[in-house]
Amino acid sequence: QVHLLESGGGLVQAGGSLRLSCVASGQTSIIDNMGWFRQAPGKEREFVTAITWRGSRTDYADSVRGRFTISRDNAQNTVYLQMNSLKPEETAVYYCAADSSPSLVKVESGYDYWGQGTQVTVSS
Repeated sequence: QVHLLESGGGLVQAGGSLRLSCVASGQTSIIDNMGWFRQAPGKEREFVTAITWRGSRTDYADSVRGRFTISRDNAQNTVYLQMNSLKPEETAVYYCAADSSPSLVKVESGYDYWGQGTQVTVSS
């Protein structure tokens, strides 16, 4: 079992930045990839970005490419999401997810473990 705990959400003005963190605990040795998803009010959860746990591959949604950066610190079992130039429409609950498959996954069903989420609110 893997447990994920997100932090770093909050209120920020449009154009501002936030850095989210996700700490993994438990059977972290089984993690191969970690990702971030978000769910805005009234919308489905959507993929934001993912990173391989042991390599350096990353993938991003087109909507955030160039503004968001995912990174990881294996020693701390932590993955980060640096979000720059935030937009009001990116107000959402941001979720961290982990999976044990060998390929980067961009769909919810591909992830086995989820955090509780952290709220990000971008004011206009």
